[in-house]
Amino acid sequence: MFFTRAVQFPSIVQSVLRRISLSGDLRVSNLHANSINCIFRLSDEDKSCWWVGKRSRSFGSTAAFNFELARNMSSEAGSSKSSPKTNRLKLERSPYLLQHATNPVDWYPWGDEAFDKAKAENKLIFLSVGYSTCHWCHVMEKESFENPSVAEIMNKYFVNIKVDREERPDVDKLYMSFIQATVGGGGWPMSVFLSPNLEPLAGGTYFPPEDNYGRPGFKTVLKSIAEQWRTKQAAILNSGKYSIEILKKISEKEHRESQGLDVPGEDAWKKCLLQLSKNYESDFGGFNTAPKFPQPVIFNFLFHMYSRNKDTEQGFQCLQMCLHTLKKMAYGGIHDHVNKGFARYSVDDRWHVPHFEKMLYDQAQLAVSYSDAYVVTKDEFYADIPKTPILTFFEGAPHKSEGAFCVWEYDQIFNLLDEETDGLSHADVFAYHYNVKKEGNVKPSQDPHMELRKKNVLVCFGSFESTANKFNISVETLKKILEKSHQVLYEERQKRPKPHVDTKIVTSWNGLMISGFAKAGFVLKDQSYINRAIQAASFIRKHMYNEENKELLRCCYKGEDGQIVQSSEKLNKRLTIEVAFCSSPTSIMGFLDDYAFLIRGLLDLYEASLDADWLQWAETLQEQQDARFWDDKGAGYFTSPKGDSSILFRGKEVKISDSHGEVESVCVTIVFETLDPSSCV
Repeated sequence: MFFTRAVQFPSIVQSVLRRISLSGDLRVSNLHANSINCIFRLSDEDKSCWWVGKRSRSFGSTAAFNFELARNMSSEAGSSKSSPKTNRLKLERSPYLLQHATNPVDWYPWGDEAFDKAKAENKLIFLSVGYSTCHWCHVMEKESFENPSVAEIMNKYFVNIKVDREERPDVDKLYMSFIQATVGGGGWPMSVFLSPNLEPLAGGTYFPPEDNYGRPGFKTVLKSIAEQWRTKQAAILNSGKYSIEILKKISEKEHRESQGLDVPGEDAWKKCLLQLSKNYESDFGGFNTAPKFPQPVIFNFLFHMYSRNKDTEQGFQCLQMCLHTLKKMAYGGIHDHVNKGFARYSVDDRWHVPHFEKMLYDQAQLAVSYSDAYVVTKDEFYADIPKTPILTFFEGAPHKSEGAFCVWEYDQIFNLLDEETDGLSHADVFAYHYNVKKEGNVKPSQDPHMELRKKNVLVCFGSFESTANKFNISVETLKKILEKSHQVLYEERQKRPKPHVDTKIVTSWNGLMISGFAKAGFVLKDQSYINRAIQAASFIRKHMYNEENKELLRCCYKGEDGQIVQSSEKLNKRLTIEVAFCSSPTSIMGFLDDYAFLIRGLLDLYEASLDADWLQWAETLQEQQDARFWDDKGAGYFTSPKGDSSILFRGKEVKISDSHGEVESVCVTIVFETLDPSSCV
């Protein structure tokens, strides 16, 4: 809730939170705001697994992560002069933290050891937040955190903390609210300077190492802030306290305002529908301009509106917006036609050039969207999407060219696809259908770093029918040709260097995937998908749930020996997950989205399997969610549990900030779906 309010009044908050002086202004804003805040195209990598087939693994069954590879990734990718010495992050489980384990920076994980050191030595804290497949996180690591001269400054003047935002979304949300309010935009890596009491003082996102274009580089920022701390410590401490007070007041004000609100009525959904209709792009679908995100939450709303107004023009409009967008996405470059699954977003408005990263939560929600489309239309086109397997390794390896794992040159296509069907060249058909060109099909405006020159992203701007007509063949024959071609290209792709995959097993994302499996299995009448949902739910119950205190864990990992381990289990302990529950006080407990999305998944699994055990577990988790997150004073759910003194105040999620940010709407849906009908009279 603090996040939304702060951004709604940026000019007020920025003036209130204006920081101490660094060359006149220590708001240390993002030095490359345009490239960061405009959601640049990154060469990030995927964390997702979808339908499990002969090529894929899912949930806890992903291949064991090579921890040595993670620990050595940074030094291998960077300078050969990087120090081989390891820091405290070597004992962590997060792939992101392990990537920084060989940095010369004396990194600490988020925790009391770092906080106590900052207080004992009276040092500021430098907090760096990111995730393992973030491109600019790797850039800043290579430029600054692997640089001995930068590390020397950091180690001398600061206590340095690394946080994986996917492990600790509460830390990320708290300090991102500060960055959003003071800088006006956010992104990752997030770089924040904190007082020893964890109050935010200044920050930004990515900083280049050296001064350039009249702007200070990271070294200059570090030295200047250290000097300010030495000479103006009392003022800085007061500034940090005031920042937190302002953010708290913003949050409390919105809490108070929410108490007087009535339950949204008909006007609310009408206004929402009107806004979506105005924003709808009729040529290629979607509800925004470039960059274009799938936004499955919108599909949920529109399919619901259609179901209650099937015979009206309004209902028909809702359905068509969904179907057209889903079809254009399926034909687009955002859909991986060889490895399957959908990328995070496209950088253009035609779903053509993707941001080369796939997320499990996107695959999960889009499985539901395409299943819903099939239910309404009975068109096999939509059923084919959740039927297809998705591969374990994906495009966009760190420190490699953008999309190197999946794009193709014209000559590669024609050399590889040398088969014919009834005298018809597979290469000719494939190149026509997917818009493959000798000069490449990516425009310079879609490729600012010139990494996709003469490369082709597979995209169909027509349809199966138009391609079949072009070559005077049936759609069935066309699909067979394309499938054979996909298989050839798939095998060729496996010869390329494998991109990095973050193997964290996150409860909330798996909850969404349980919904995807369960709904797809029910709709397609395929028990194997329902069985996969059962397998995933059973995995979470065994490895990420404490039966004794009814508590969920945020995430777990595959250890080097294949065991399931928790983040707090240091590499030399070899503990199992069951031991971690009993003995480790630092295990990361579940957040609101972990409970809400798993409950949603269990309800869908119950509907698909009619096994009452899943319903009973969902009810138990709902009771725990209410006890741990409900705001008795202001109503609504806090996103983080109470009791963590390192989180200076708890916020709420009151808007959909991304495709997996629908936790409040999921909570409301669960309430209405589980109400006793007699109570609604």
